[in-house]
Amino acid sequence: MPDLSRRRFIRVLGGTTFAFATFPELERALSAQTSSSGVLIECESFDDPGGWKRDTQFVQQMGGVYLLAHGYGVPVANAKTRARFREPGSYRVWVRAKDWCPGGWESPGRFRLHVNGKPLAKTFGESGKGWGWEDGGTVELKAGNAAIELEDLTGFDGRCDAIYFTMDAGDRPPNETRELLKWKDAMAGRGVAPSAEHEFDVVIVGGGMTGCGAALAADAQGLKVALVQDRPMLGGNASAEVRVHTLGIHGKSADIIKRIDTKHYPNGDADAHKDQAKRDREMAKSSVRVYTDHRAVGLEMDGGRIASVDARETGNGKITRFKAPVFIDCTGDAWLGQWSGADKRYGRESKREFNEGWDKYGERWSPETPDNRVMGTSVLWNSEKTDKAQPFPEVPWAMPVAKKHKAINGEWYWEYSDNKLSQVEDAEQVRDHMLRAIYGSFANAKEDPKHATVRLKWVAYVGGKRESWRLMGDYIFKQEDATKGTYFPDTVVEETRELDGHYQRKYDGAPVDFLSKAMFMHTPRYYLPFRCFYSRNIPNLMMAGRCFSCTHIGLGGPRVMNTCAQMGVAVGYAAALCKKHGADPRGVGANHIKELQELIGYA
Repeated sequence: MPDLSRRRFIRVLGGTTFAFATFPELERALSAQTSSSGVLIECESFDDPGGWKRDTQFVQQMGGVYLLAHGYGVPVANAKTRARFREPGSYRVWVRAKDWCPGGWESPGRFRLHVNGKPLAKTFGESGKGWGWEDGGTVELKAGNAAIELEDLTGFDGRCDAIYFTMDAGDRPPNETRELLKWKDAMAGRGVAPSAEHEFDVVIVGGGMTGCGAALAADAQGLKVALVQDRPMLGGNASAEVRVHTLGIHGKSADIIKRIDTKHYPNGDADAHKDQAKRDREMAKSSVRVYTDHRAVGLEMDGGRIASVDARETGNGKITRFKAPVFIDCTGDAWLGQWSGADKRYGRESKREFNEGWDKYGERWSPETPDNRVMGTSVLWNSEKTDKAQPFPEVPWAMPVAKKHKAINGEWYWEYSDNKLSQVEDAEQVRDHMLRAIYGSFANAKEDPKHATVRLKWVAYVGGKRESWRLMGDYIFKQEDATKGTYFPDTVVEETRELDGHYQRKYDGAPVDFLSKAMFMHTPRYYLPFRCFYSRNIPNLMMAGRCFSCTHIGLGGPRVMNTCAQMGVAVGYAAALCKKHGADPRGVGANHIKELQELIGYA
């Protein structure tokens, strides 16, 4: 019989972590009681999203997967669905929307709601507030199906999370994120218990280059592998949604990494689609069970070990439970580590803690006092020249960010970070800041007659992060390890790319805060030890990618995607040795490191 006293069931709602000894206790804590006869439509479940995008990036912060009208200033096609009403009557309509850029101007994210072909009088997305329910007035409905449509009015990132119809005058849905998520589950009748449960040899959460590398390596050793990814496609920053080309060397893992990496296309280029197709084909050839559009939302702890991870599927909200003896955190934001209580760090260390950052850039590498500054999020974009004049709307709401800056294309250095904003908790605000920078800078450039025929070709809406939480292992990789080229007895990754940290040009007196500059510390070939890739206090958790065990400066070189993929390959092979020898990752490092190195290619 299992020792239930060792169990903790953890679920995260609205940034709040709930932990209980039994799952029934957790269910009671997360379940809302409702006797409402209203009808809830979650926008992620629309039958036809039209030109709207399903944005899954900020569920923990704002309470849903919302539809985003991302048209670069051109209204997108209507999103459409049908809803069933059991009773005829007069229904009050509540729409959960966001005025994402309030101020003394016409709000950019405006949209209308159509019911049975007729638009409501209310325009949504101009409330002057953040996420909240807006009163759309009443509509008369017959029993049966009704046609629902969202009409974008601007093309500038209007967003809708949910629509609620009620005949009860006092029935207003909750808006606080935790209560909202509970209420949505109750209204949808799905509860919080898993609808399916699967067992694997290893569960990898995060489907970027790191997670794909880990999955292919574990699969090559015959493991039963689950790869859980919160977006509809794999690749992370290298995906066709973000479009950053992969940098770094393949090291000893070229046979795997070449199957999933990219060519050196210009960042933001549509060539990313070709590499996406290649990556998808290679993953499909494997036996890896890939769960795209599944966002991890919690886990089960057995004593100090992770026993399972729960993930919610986009579109229907159903939860699947993934069990395994070992887990790999490739999420970038270190979700599994954070929820399980793994030791972690965020921000820049004091230069005195590891004797780092003593060069011409001084405080920009490492301050005297630790702080929350990290490298930022980039939003890539580009434009194209056409054979006729291309108007672009006025965007006064973007000018406080763009100021007088002019541009018709973006690159990696279009990046935003701020001491006061977290790259995790404030991720939507960070992304939106970059959208204002892009639209405003492009509008400024369009004032020049030479750009009259230029139009926006593509603007990302998924942010490309560089740094947030880092999980601590038995070793913390630091500046000196790279600049001295230290070779470790448990080396599993190598790189030649110099340490590369970023800071906002605002430091140098630039008028805008969304452009960054690179700092370089030149290095010989350097090496990363296996001790950086397993948690020092959660025995069956490994981590790879930008959440590996390092200092802020130590992250500067190895954070690029081919190096992260090398990390993934190393932990994927390590998972196979965990199974073969009945060992935890630390045991693999202590007793089977030569075997792991041989699998990777270090004879």
